[in-house]
Amino acid sequence: LYAELEEAKQTIASQKDGVVRAAADVDNMRRRAAQDVEKAHKFALEKFANELLPVIDNLERAIEFSDKENETLKPLLEGIDMTVKSFNDAVAKFGVEIVNPQGEQFNPEFHQAMSIQPSNDVTPNTVLAVMQKGYTLNGRLLRPAMVMVSKAAE
Repeated sequence: LYAELEEAKQTIASQKDGVVRAAADVDNMRRRAAQDVEKAHKFALEKFANELLPVIDNLERAIEFSDKENETLKPLLEGIDMTVKSFNDAVAKFGVEIVNPQGEQFNPEFHQAMSIQPSNDVTPNTVLAVMQKGYTLNGRLLRPAMVMVSKAAE
């Protein structure tokens, strides 16, 4: 009788262990599924944002290269500027941030060096000019900023 009782206790302990393991597996699966959904939400906009960036770039170029002294164009330029701001505000709501590293240290994770310029005015590896802004989506790089970097003058 004692042997049967011990055997039943071992069976119960074994089954309890199996239930605990199964519950842990279910919790892990739920956690993984929640993480996958969160990642999908975060980065679902990546393709759309990448398509939108050239539009923002072109609007900014239109402002940059226009004749700002021309009174006839001023209302148009103000409209384009407001459109750029609206685009930037809209994409910022979804986690898109501008990388504009003017005057910062060069960071190869977020910047792409397009040229190197000797300079005694700033420390080496400082971004002298930004040729094209970069963008991140929820901290993940969408496009690096294209920059001119300083080096020590010889």
